[in-house]
Amino acid sequence: MSPTDAKYTGRFAPSPSGQLHFGSLVTALASYLDAKHHCGEWLVRMEDIDEPRCIAGTDREILMSLEAHGLKWDGTVMYQSQQHERYQQVLNSLLDDQRAYYCSCTRKMITAMGGIYNGQCRDKNLVPAEHELAVRLKLDGQLLPSTDVIMEDIALSPRPSEDVVIKRRDQLFSYNLVVILDDAYQGVTHIIRGCDLIEVTPLHLSMYEALGFTAPQYGHVPVAAVAPGRKLSKQNHASPINNARALENIVAALQFLGFCDVKTRDFDSVDALLSYAISIWDRKKVVKTPEIIVPQHESTYYSHP
Repeated sequence: MSPTDAKYTGRFAPSPSGQLHFGSLVTALASYLDAKHHCGEWLVRMEDIDEPRCIAGTDREILMSLEAHGLKWDGTVMYQSQQHERYQQVLNSLLDDQRAYYCSCTRKMITAMGGIYNGQCRDKNLVPAEHELAVRLKLDGQLLPSTDVIMEDIALSPRPSEDVVIKRRDQLFSYNLVVILDDAYQGVTHIIRGCDLIEVTPLHLSMYEALGFTAPQYGHVPVAAVAPGRKLSKQNHASPINNARALENIVAALQFLGFCDVKTRDFDSVDALLSYAISIWDRKKVVKTPEIIVPQHESTYYSHP
């Protein structure tokens, strides 16, 4: 098959704060199939920047689950916890160029502003002293609109931008900064992820522009949820995916995404199933709904075709 994109680099970026569950398998599978259908590379990155939330050994368990399900990544796995020097160099450059600044505002103060930061510290020229300060990136104008390659046009209300935190008061780099720096560093051109991140996409696009990077194309797939607004997650007690049922899990994930004609009985191996799934992958066939409720009595979702 001829690729439809001259260059394609996709990625799956789990946080090692919990093992792979059905919802994260859906996202991993969708991003993998989209990359391989377009003859692209598929990277895996561990988003362990918030180290206090990470659980030791979970990264290995996630990688073992991906391997058990035949989702083989290209290159080596990047860990955000090993990239601090690169992040700090970018942050120092932004501060030197006055594209970022120190901010002393607390959450309580921002709540008093109406919940949207009003740029109070933008021109104060604060410097770290006895108290730790956050660092904010300057953003001006409206947040940029986004076009979704799966959900198509996203009807989000126009919102004014606010200078976004790129390093927190506790001195942890923010997710919003490092995810963009890493995607740009790794040459990611396409990001397929869950619909729970649609709302943050305009912010990320505006940050790409402010940082001088070319933004990737975004596509979002339905989120598996136990109740409206409650996606499968560690917080919602999602159980680890059962690696011994890899073939059944992938079929369930494909059916969840909208490929209902795929049946377990038609395949004798994970590799054969994935090869077929790559050949039939079609963004237009993915269910166009933000979330799908799965049975509450099981944290991970299995169907039995």
